[in-house]
Amino acid sequence: MIELQIESLDLEANGVARADGKVVFVREALPGERVQAEIVRSKPRFDVARTLQVLRPAAARTQPRCPHFGVCGGCSMQHLDTRAQVAIKQRALEDQLAHLGNVRPEMVLRPIAGPDWGYRYRARLSVRHVAKKGGVLVGFHERGSSYVADMRDCHVMAPRVSALLLPLRELIGALAMRDRMPQIEVALADGQGVSVLALVFRVLDPVVAGDRDALIAFARQHQIELWLQPKGPDTIVLLWAPGADEADAPRSQLAYRLPEFDVVMPFAPTDFTQVNHQINEVLVSRAVRLLAPEPTDRVADLFCGLGNFSLPLARRAREVLGIEGSATLTARAAANAAANGLAERTRFRAANLFQMTTPAWQALGRFDRVLIDPPREGALELARALAEDPWKVPRIVYVSCNPATLARDASLLVHTGGYQLKAAGVVNMFPHTSHVESMAVFEPASESPASPEPLA
Repeated sequence: MIELQIESLDLEANGVARADGKVVFVREALPGERVQAEIVRSKPRFDVARTLQVLRPAAARTQPRCPHFGVCGGCSMQHLDTRAQVAIKQRALEDQLAHLGNVRPEMVLRPIAGPDWGYRYRARLSVRHVAKKGGVLVGFHERGSSYVADMRDCHVMAPRVSALLLPLRELIGALAMRDRMPQIEVALADGQGVSVLALVFRVLDPVVAGDRDALIAFARQHQIELWLQPKGPDTIVLLWAPGADEADAPRSQLAYRLPEFDVVMPFAPTDFTQVNHQINEVLVSRAVRLLAPEPTDRVADLFCGLGNFSLPLARRAREVLGIEGSATLTARAAANAAANGLAERTRFRAANLFQMTTPAWQALGRFDRVLIDPPREGALELARALAEDPWKVPRIVYVSCNPATLARDASLLVHTGGYQLKAAGVVNMFPHTSHVESMAVFEPASESPASPEPLA
């Protein structure tokens, strides 16, 4: 037992305190609070504690909506007012830029935020048969554990998905292969004018006839697309879909829409798409406005995926080159471009952007605008190539899901490449979690194109 004064939050939404000069990370504690806590793990340089009682609560503390909060690892900030969550994420972004990258944005962009609940259109659920807990569990892992949380519902997942958690437990518990089905991938979309829910069951053994019949009956009852995945993501097979009959093979209708750009994006349930479709619409819209491509411009979309940014940019620019490490994704991006009437304005190629060199970058030709949307690892070699290229791209927009790697790459662009960090701001893609999505705008220090979107 220890009494602590909480000074700040870390990037995992733990309260940060000090006891006898040693840092203590306190779960479910907020800045400004005084709490009674219990040390649960001790390391030479820091301790980890859990809050037992809040002696003096912060004004931003709120009652968690989900009964599983604190056990389930899906959320870490439900005890904090959502406006305060956004402010803390903005502060975390600015701190990482300043301390890791030694850079500061000239302008702070207005945060992008949206629905706080029911926003998750994608999820990866773990499945475990646990006899001691009465059967099969389906859900996220417990916080800091490999155990599956005993979830009855989920307030951040779309209501249609949450409502299936208990029926899925009952379904899998009755299957012969209940111990050979470790994971379910969830994808929800409404891009074709109807709500389409797809579940991808990871199966470690061939599905016997009785289990197959039970799965199809479940899919038919709940009107979902049901897929099987025996190995990697590319091995998925559609078992049943709404509208399927005995004569024809089932067809997927998964797609999302970007209405501002008149774009519809079909996708497979294991393809990467943004978890929060409402926020993605706003994110794409702002990225295009910040890049501000002219009708004569040549644009690069790096880590382009399915073309989430490429196709909207192609509505504004002369040519868009999308580059992605996966040949499967670039083929789908090209197909999406063709389906949206943008084949003549887009080109896609597969290349390893993590191994980009300055000569390889220069061989691609000059670009008037560049968009970068890397995974958590960031884009170190690409940033180095851009920094070393004597031709300075007039404007770069960098969409990041990790402020630490954004800060590292920003440091290269600014201190080596001579760019200015014109603007930066957070995107609350994952409310109630510590995940910080953000975007940043870079321009050459010697040029002054039209200013980015002003702070409102």
